[in-house]
Amino acid sequence: MADAVDLAALCRGEKGTWDAFVRRYAGLIVSAVRGVAREQAEVEDLVQEVFLRLCKDGFRLMRTYDPTRAGLSTWLTIVARSTARDVLRRRQVPSTPIDAVPEALLAVMPKTTERIKYPDTLLSPRQKLVLTLIYEQDLDVAEIAQSLGVDPQTVRSTHHKAMLKLRSYFAQEDTQPAAGDERPTNRLST
Repeated sequence: MADAVDLAALCRGEKGTWDAFVRRYAGLIVSAVRGVAREQAEVEDLVQEVFLRLCKDGFRLMRTYDPTRAGLSTWLTIVARSTARDVLRRRQVPSTPIDAVPEALLAVMPKTTERIKYPDTLLSPRQKLVLTLIYEQDLDVAEIAQSLGVDPQTVRSTHHKAMLKLRSYFAQEDTQPAAGDERPTNRLST
């Protein structure tokens, strides 16, 4: 197989495997990045960013590669292009000089950690876990699926169903009149 590489050894951080991986796929990554770069001078930096992203956090991104979904060359091309686009987007110069922005607009608001309140029985334990992993732990669907030992589509479906339950619950709560409030509800009258 043309894409054969010892991913397990690579993800363990074995230097020889990493060096062979870089030699084998550097040209492919350079080509992918060239299609995104605005200037030739950016290509080398962008290629470096791609390799950094691949080995960052103990090869976390490399561990998400699924050979049943795409060949390694295809996957690396997609990762290289998206990484290059992300880097270039972050480097864009703001259109307004910083000195022209009022200081009040630059103030950083403290992060609030207020939790929404809903009945404990509204969501299943799995739905609560998926929401916690997505919104509090900032994990992506692939990471959650891998940690739970389920298909990524199961995570997406669980998230979707939990959000539907929450939306329904809060929509009903909004239509309930407060104590002493004579507002009409959304119920049909006969």
